[in-house]
Amino acid sequence: MSGFSAEWLALREPADARARDPGLLRAAAAFAGAGPVVDLGCGTGSMMRALRPHLAAHARFRLVDDASDLLAAVAVADPSVDLVRADLSVDLGAVAGARLVTASALLDLVSAGWLDRLVAAVTAERAGFYAPLNYDGRAIWSPPLSGDAPVLAGFNRHQRGDKGFGPALGASAAAEAAARFARAGYRVETAQSPWRFEPARIEDAQIVRAVAYGMQDAARAIDAGSAAAFDAWLAARMEAAGDTTLVVGHTDLLALPA
Repeated sequence: MSGFSAEWLALREPADARARDPGLLRAAAAFAGAGPVVDLGCGTGSMMRALRPHLAAHARFRLVDDASDLLAAVAVADPSVDLVRADLSVDLGAVAGARLVTASALLDLVSAGWLDRLVAAVTAERAGFYAPLNYDGRAIWSPPLSGDAPVLAGFNRHQRGDKGFGPALGASAAAEAAARFARAGYRVETAQSPWRFEPARIEDAQIVRAVAYGMQDAARAIDAGSAAAFDAWLAARMEAAGDTTLVVGHTDLLALPA
C-alpha cells in the first residue's frame, strides 16, 4: 500500500508525537472509549502507542496494513490487539464494528474516490474518524536556498500521483475529508500539526536529510530535465542539515457523529 519501511516509520515517530495536536488526540481517545479502534495503514503501530496512554487498559485495537513485515514489527502479544493484513485500496471490511477509525499520514496518499468509500464505511458504523498528520503542501527551510521552491513544487506535483489508491489528493486531503464528513452530518475539527526540526536537537539532522532526499527524488521523477539543479540542491541541503531549521506542514482532523 504505502511502501514505507520500518526504518523510516521509526525515524519519524518522535516527530509525529511532537506534532500531533494534543487536544484532538485526547478528544479522539475520549470518544473511542473501549474501542474497537481500527487503525488503517497502521505501519508498526505508532498510532496505537500514541492513543494507549489516554484509553482504558482494556481498550481494543484492530491494526490493519498490507505489509506483513510492518505488522510483524508491531510485535504485540496482547489479546486486545488484532493484526489484520488487508489491501486497503480494495478492502475496507476491517472498518466493520469500529468505534473509532484512525488513519495517520494516509489521506494525502489516497484518491477522491477512495475517500468517498472510506467516509461511507465510517459513517455507516456511526464511528468516529481521527486522521492526524495529513501533509498540507508546505515545507519551509531556514536558511533558505534558491532551489527550495522548485523542489517543493516538483514534490507537490509528485504527491498527486497514484500511490496505489488512484490519483492522490496530496495537500488537499484534509480539506476534502473535512468537507465530506461535514456533509454526512459529522462534527469536524481540524488543527495544524507541523513537523518542526531544529539544530538544537542533534537527532533532527537525520530526518532533515531523509526529507531532503525524498523531496529531491520526487522532484527529479517529475522533472528529469532539472535533475542537475535538484542534485545540487540536495548536496547543499545534506551538507547544511545539522544547521537547518525545517517546518513541514500537516493538518490533523477529527470527525465525530453529531
